[in-house]
Amino acid sequence: MSTLAPNPAAAATADRLRITEIFLSLQGEARDAGWPTVFIRLTGCPLRCQYCDTAYAFHGGEWWNINDIVREVVRRGVRHVCVTGGEPLAQRRCADLLYQLCEAGYHVSLETSGALDISVVDERVSRVLDLKTPGSGEDARNRWENIPLLTSHDQVKFVICNRGDYEWAKVVVEEHRLVERCDVLFSPSKSELEARELADWIVADRLPVRFQMQLHKLLWNDEPGR
Repeated sequence: MSTLAPNPAAAATADRLRITEIFLSLQGEARDAGWPTVFIRLTGCPLRCQYCDTAYAFHGGEWWNINDIVREVVRRGVRHVCVTGGEPLAQRRCADLLYQLCEAGYHVSLETSGALDISVVDERVSRVLDLKTPGSGEDARNRWENIPLLTSHDQVKFVICNRGDYEWAKVVVEEHRLVERCDVLFSPSKSELEARELADWIVADRLPVRFQMQLHKLLWNDEPGR
């Protein structure tokens, strides 16, 4: 009986990811805000949120071997690493990269839309789940099966575009008892909602969530790689 010969070319590409950019900056949001962090931005995203500020990552990029990505992180000389996108989990080998970064001893976070299965992610990774509000235009893509998988190590983020989004997010937080599972973050959508207005709503309702603004945008606006 004949067998297929090994395919060296296939083996050589099996551990690669398409990368838009790797850069060192300050973490601008979530639990690790303010820490010097290496960002690994993967290319591609199946969602099209109307407020997206990283549409340049939808296409293009370059193929990187996972070992080379880890070596590049080592070269940057900090302990925090954030894997982002696009939607990083849209590339199947993303889980392998996250595992390798954890094995190398890094403090690793993953920024994901929550539209894809997070069960494939190493439990040492802090999963920052961006639940899509109606104002995003992509709320139908939320994978609610992810919610029971969340632990205290994880975080859930809502980008709030208007009062309707705020009320929707309040219901989701209560119905899924999110504050008992993990940190919950509310952010104002830039140019759509005044940050002070969202802050006033949270204070008035005594809502047990963390208000946040994107520190990197306050410092560098929308400059890529910052």
